[in-house]
Amino acid sequence: MRIFLAIAATAATVLVSSGLASAQTSVAATTDLNVRAGPGPQYPVVGVLGAGQATALNGCLESGKWCLVATSAGDGWVYSDYLTGDFGGTQAVLTERPANSGVKVLTPPADKGGGDAGAVAGGVTGVVAGALIAGPIGAVVGGAAGAVAGGAAGTAIDPPEKVRRYVTTNRIDPVYLDGEVVVGAGLPDTVELREIPEYEYRYVYVNGQPVLVDAKTRQIVYIVR
Repeated sequence: MRIFLAIAATAATVLVSSGLASAQTSVAATTDLNVRAGPGPQYPVVGVLGAGQATALNGCLESGKWCLVATSAGDGWVYSDYLTGDFGGTQAVLTERPANSGVKVLTPPADKGGGDAGAVAGGVTGVVAGALIAGPIGAVVGGAAGAVAGGAAGTAIDPPEKVRRYVTTNRIDPVYLDGEVVVGAGLPDTVELREIPEYEYRYVYVNGQPVLVDAKTRQIVYIVR
């Protein structure tokens, strides 16, 4: 399936006024988590938050699960299912934060053509072909943040260099799915998996990234970065 993306990304945002601004919140990634140039799976990856890495939260979109965080390379967008924070003395997944959490509400950035870039994930351009089956949302709440990487998130593997090279040199058209690419996330049956010569796992490009997948469980076991 050939799926095209024709959208220019920008990380600029406009804060929605809602009384006094709340103090900046610190959040931590529950697994290795992509930082993207915009709020959606179609935007390019500009960095990665490591499992357990903390960062400052600038705010979240009113609808959807994309939030803006501060990184050493500048601001970027992350998927809130895989972030936790302290809200009123209780650790919670950012997606499930209480209504009175005080997290700033952001409006989606406009693309360079003047359109609403945040609307793309809703299917305006038709590039999002389905949704990832979520990984271990909040699996680390109350525990060690690094635990997700190899335990609850599914079996992470360490593929040989020849496999990584094969996957990156034999590119295929990407499929875009709502959600974020993390180890342990599942792929819907509609996504075609490609074989790798003399190797047990298969591969596909999801949201612009090559991933290795267990064909039996259809779970992502490795992200080629």
